Amino acid sequence: MLGLNEFKQTRVYQEVFHEGLQEGLQEGLQEGERRAKLESVPRLLALGLSVEQIATALQLDVEQVRQISQQQSPN
Repeated sequence: MLGLNEFKQTRVYQEVFHEGLQEGLQEGLQEGERRAKLESVPRLLALGLSVEQIATALQLDVEQVRQISQQQSPN
């Protein structure tokens, strides 16, 4: 029976670990990119761009940009 250290040295473990690590990094990068886009919306609104222009430029859903726009509007 393989112990944990021996199992970690197998090719199967190494491949699964590497694949999982790559997937995790990719997901993290995508989430960071999404957050950066969402954080850019108020600045672009302040520059006078329309909700539709911002959505197109940042490749976001118009409704997402509209929601952020409404959150930024003074009540």
